[in-house]
Order: sequence, then structure tokens, then C-alpha cells
Amino acid sequence: MPQPSSLRSIASLALAAFCAIQAHASDACVSKPVTLVVPYPAGGLSDVIARTLHPALSRQLNQPVLVENLSGASGSIAANKVLSAPADGHTVFLGSPNEVILAPLANAAIKLRHDQFRVLNPVTYNPLVLLARRDLPAQNVDELIALARTPGNKPLTYGSVGYGSLYHFAGEDLAEQTRAPLTHVPYKGGAPLLQDLGGGVLDFVMLPWGTMYRGMAEQGRLKIMGWVAPQRDALAPDVPAFGEGKLLKGFEYSTWAGLMVRKETPAATLACLHQALATVLNQSEIQQALAGTGSRPAKPQTLETSARQFDAEALRFQALAKRVNLQPQ
Repeated sequence: MPQPSSLRSIASLALAAFCAIQAHASDACVSKPVTLVVPYPAGGLSDVIARTLHPALSRQLNQPVLVENLSGASGSIAANKVLSAPADGHTVFLGSPNEVILAPLANAAIKLRHDQFRVLNPVTYNPLVLLARRDLPAQNVDELIALARTPGNKPLTYGSVGYGSLYHFAGEDLAEQTRAPLTHVPYKGGAPLLQDLGGGVLDFVMLPWGTMYRGMAEQGRLKIMGWVAPQRDALAPDVPAFGEGKLLKGFEYSTWAGLMVRKETPAATLACLHQALATVLNQSEIQQALAGTGSRPAKPQTLETSARQFDAEALRFQALAKRVNLQPQ
């Protein structure tokens, strides 16, 4: 039978081990409220995704996660705020290729680089759809292109969330492939863009699919013209695809959003945040809520897999910028 002194020694060792574990966990995890920076105004898809995540993420981190909307400069203002904050895990970015890959390619004043960020994990995958003003005299993308090519017509206008955004790239690519005169109109976010589309100020947009478009179409505020893809999507199988027409068989655009932090964030903090996000993404109620926005919920993956995908995306969009001859402004 152990002697009292031995029991005291064992207890001391156990307590020391417990304290060491707790100290390590404290170093790895956040110790105060976390700011989740969203690069677009409230009411858009990015904002809805962030507000879907933050209550569950707060519970996992045992700290409040506060959503901050900071729009402008194709999302680079928000991205730069994350880069200027301490790399301690307390400032997280809901980012996408728009802000950290494309914006620097399009705007010479934006000096940030994609490799200044680490992706914790994608959160959603979002196929693009073409939406048109309700009274545009075209019912599919082939008719839209024919309308744009009609001699004597003014160039059709299309909106995006900023010069050099994915949706601007898609419009430039559409114009280049079809030789159709199109005029780009940049906005600071999806919410004001949709407001002008609903008001008939814009002719069309290409944006990530959102279930809100159903309601807007039913109210007669816009029409859903087609998936920006070769085939229809199960998210809305009644909507035709570009590939069903004659002009744009292989034309396809989609995007994703994920949580990012500065690359200098300590490995232990990265691992902690990654595990918290993975736990949230595995929750059925979160998957259902994200799917309810019209997004495909992402599955948890390793930090290494996310890094490889992120680098591959950067190379793909750099090649696309050359193909559409995008000139930095």
C-alpha cells in the first residue's frame, strides 16, 4: 500500500502535469474576444455566413466571436486590418480569392499577398449564377449576348463587388470570349449591388448562388438566368446552365469562403483555431444553416490540404488575369 509521502508525490506530479497541460492550452487558445472580419456590408452572403458561424465558434473557443463588417477596395481594407492586427488568433478573416488573390492583381495600390495568410479551413463552396434585371429582354445567356451584340444598343452593364473581384473577372472573361460590349460597374458589396439590380439600375450580375434570389425572383425584382457552369446544379435544378446554350459550353465560375489568419500565427494557436472550426463544421445544425444560404458546407480538412489548395487557386487566377489582360489600376 502506498505511503502518504508517496501519495503526496504522485499527487504533486499529477498536479504539475495538469498545470502544464492547462498552460499549453492557454497558450494555444484565444484568451479574449475574437473579431471575425467580414469584407463586405451587412446583409450580403458573406455576412450571413459569418453570422451563421460565430455563435457556435464562440462556444468552442469559450470566448465571444464578434462579427465586424468592413467593406471597400474589393475587400482589401478588411484584409489589411487582419494583417495589421497581432498574429495571436484574436483577429480572423472570412476571406476568399476575391480579397487576397484577385484584388492585388487588379489594384496596384494593394500590396498584400495571399501568402501572408493561412487558411484554417474552407467554410463554404459557392457556384455562381447569372441574375438579370426583371425587364431585360433576354431569357438565357445566349439571348443576353445577342442583345449585347445588337448594333446601336448601349453596352450592357454588369456589377461586381469591386474592380478585380472574381465577378469582375467573370464579366471580363464573358466579354472576351463572346466579343460582346459590356460595361463593368463596381460596388462595395453584394447587398448594394443586388439593390441596384432589383431597381433596374444594372443589367446583370454573376454572383454566388443564394436562396434569397428565389424570393427576389418571386417578387418580380430580378430573374435568375442561369448557372455559370456547363451543367445544372442540384442547389437549384430548375435553373438552366450556360452549357445548355450554344455560345458558352465550357464557361464556368465558382468560389469559396474560408477562415484565415496571419501566417505568423503560432502553430499551437493555428491548431487550436483549426480544431474549433472543424468541430463547428461537423455540427449538423451548422451544415443545415450554411446549406440554407444556398452554399455547400465545407468539410473539415488538414491545414496542409488547405494551404495546397490556396496556392493552387493563386496560380489559377494569376493565369486568368493574364488571359483576360487585366491591367492593374
